[in-house]
Amino acid sequence: MNEANDISRRTLVRLGGVGVAAATLVLTGCAPADGGSGDAGTDSGSGSGSGAPQTPGASSTAPPPSGTEIAKLSAVAVGESIGVVVGGASLLIAQPTAGDVVAFSAICSHQQCIVAPAQTEFHCPCHGSRYDAATGDVLEGPALKPLTPIPVSVDGDSIVAS
Repeated sequence: MNEANDISRRTLVRLGGVGVAAATLVLTGCAPADGGSGDAGTDSGSGSGSGAPQTPGASSTAPPPSGTEIAKLSAVAVGESIGVVVGGASLLIAQPTAGDVVAFSAICSHQQCIVAPAQTEFHCPCHGSRYDAATGDVLEGPALKPLTPIPVSVDGDSIVAS
C-alpha cells in the first residue's frame, strides 16, 4: 500500500514537472529574443501586401525626405491600397477617390507590427487591428491610436513625399 502511494506521488511530481516545463516552453516561445513586443508583421517590399514576417522595429519610422518618389500613381487603383518600402520605411498608400492619395506609416500603433494593405482597409496580422485606408483611423482594436500620416502629393504619375 505504501509503495502504491509512492508511485502515485512520483507520477504526480513527474506530471507536474512536465506541465511546468511545457508551460515555460510555450511562454518562452511567445516572448521575443530581443525583449521587444513579441509580434511579427509582414513587409511586402513589392507593394502587394504579402511578404515574409518581420519583427517590430525592423522598419524605419522616419518618413522619406520631401520630394522622394514613393510610388507611381498608376500602381494604386482608386479604392485600393498598397504597401511599399522606401529608404527602410514601410509605408501604406491608398487612393480613396481619383487623384486623392494618402499615405501612412505601416507601423501598427498597438505593438509596432507591420500593417498590410487590404483594399479600403489596412490590417495588422499580429493582433487583428484594422484601420481605415482613407484616414488611418482605427476601425477595430486592440490598437487605440491611428496610423501616423505621411504627407504626400501627386506629381504627374508620381506619388512623392511632401
